[in-house]
Amino acid sequence: MMDEGLEGRGPAFRHERLDVWDAAVELAMVVYRVTQSFPSVERFALTNQLRRCSVSVSSNIAEGNGRTSPRDKIRFFEIAYGSLMEVVSQIEVAVRLTCISREDSASIRRSASRIARQLSGLRPAVKRSPRP
Repeated sequence: MMDEGLEGRGPAFRHERLDVWDAAVELAMVVYRVTQSFPSVERFALTNQLRRCSVSVSSNIAEGNGRTSPRDKIRFFEIAYGSLMEVVSQIEVAVRLTCISREDSASIRRSASRIARQLSGLRPAVKRSPRP
């Protein structure tokens, strides 16, 4: 469903109005910035996997929000949550490999915690909302 948006006047798609989607996109940007300094040996391993799962969070929020069935919406939000947990786990691996500082890790974990709470709140909201 499109509305306004084409000339910078606001969101063009419904998912772009979700704070959780915006937070998830920002998390992916942070992950991309942080992984730029990872060792080259991790380029096709931890770097790639971390980037993919971080992008998956916002992608699944967008896809879920585009579904009409409450069951489908919830399923995609659950997948987004799972991808978020992958980010958290892989960030810890990166810390233990000394690829990332504890400070950067803590910042990412705070963002992930906030996104997790927002995703958890979407489930009851979807169940309460009337079908389109």
